[in-house]
Amino acid sequence: MQNINGKMTLVLTSALLLIPAAQAVVPESVQVPAGNQLVMETLGIGEITYECKAADTGKPAWVFMGPDAMLKDSAGNEIGRYFGPPATWQSADGSSVTGKQLAVAPGGDGNIPLQLVQANPADGEGAMTGVTYIQRLNTQGGVAPAMDCSEGNQGDRQVVQYQADYLFWKAG
Repeated sequence: MQNINGKMTLVLTSALLLIPAAQAVVPESVQVPAGNQLVMETLGIGEITYECKAADTGKPAWVFMGPDAMLKDSAGNEIGRYFGPPATWQSADGSSVTGKQLAVAPGGDGNIPLQLVQANPADGEGAMTGVTYIQRLNTQGGVAPAMDCSEGNQGDRQVVQYQADYLFWKAG
């Protein structure tokens, strides 16, 4: 996935409008608990950085270093950012949340997993105030590079493109 814009973005942005009806097809592990209401839908478009370094196994592997993405509304307007570590969703109004991953589900071949995050209390007042959960759905790309990671290239960093829908929920 070299270039995420133009027609592809329009199709995905249009798909955001269908997400509430599609919640029934979201894997159970990443469904938001009852009693929460969808308050904001965004399309995250950006990149994920990986570094070739010793993994938990002690062998070199591509290790996730963090995301950097724009969050856009259904009209394509930039309304915030997603970056980390720690994973942080920040609204254009300055409010932000971090959170704890509760569950993941497969996102399909070549795609990072779907995800359910329980939000921590927001920093600042604004759109992120009161957010209880964040879902990552409809992921495209973002997996670790396919190129070799060995002792010879430890320390190398690779950036991969990705996009995903980020849905924000509040207790309702």
